[in-house]
Amino acid sequence: MSAPYDVESGDAVHPGHPVQVDRYTVGARINHWITAISLILLAISGLALFHPSLFFLTGLFGGGQMTRTIHPWIGVVLFFSFFGMFLRFWKANLWKSEDGTWMRRIRDVIAGHEEKLPELGKYNAGQKLVFWGMSFLIVVLIASGVVIWNAYFSTFTSIGQQRVALLVHSVAAVAIISLWIVHVYAAIWVKGTISAMTRGQVTGGWAWRHHRKWLRELVSRKTPGSSGTRGTPAE
Repeated sequence: MSAPYDVESGDAVHPGHPVQVDRYTVGARINHWITAISLILLAISGLALFHPSLFFLTGLFGGGQMTRTIHPWIGVVLFFSFFGMFLRFWKANLWKSEDGTWMRRIRDVIAGHEEKLPELGKYNAGQKLVFWGMSFLIVVLIASGVVIWNAYFSTFTSIGQQRVALLVHSVAAVAIISLWIVHVYAAIWVKGTISAMTRGQVTGGWAWRHHRKWLRELVSRKTPGSSGTRGTPAE
């Protein structure tokens, strides 16, 4: 049997009361927080440059000129940081048949009727949509950002191209900020999720309720060929 597509290096189950499940390694968490902080700084500095009423935000970065200077460099950090995350997580975010079922039962998701949902791998359909949406938008942002980065690339583009790129960059920025808000809200809404990105672990009960297929894969990997065991992997 081929290895589960969504079981990553570092994922593990630790028996106890309660059971603890390793979900993210230290490296993955550092990668995530660098990406998150970069995105927040980009959002604030970008909004500061977007409209005169928000220009006061440039004070957080040392003034308007400094904000214009460091904004694109933070974008470079974001791009390479997210690229590291992409290499880590793209395989676990591939679309599966249960994801379509999860989407069709979105009312049950919102109502918290977990018993009516299919067993899921490490990520649900909503998380996968956020992942691929972020991937697409970051590529759009870095590509359009290069076109309007006058300090280094103004000689390679025309004024017309820069105007189009600025419009695309602005739209993509609004979209990724909105997607980030959804991502954060979902993490807060699903109790127990935040600990995955702070301590790297979740409880067995949390994994059993929200990502049962992934938990089963972890348990079966730890005890290959085992069957008929008593209780559940969360116990």
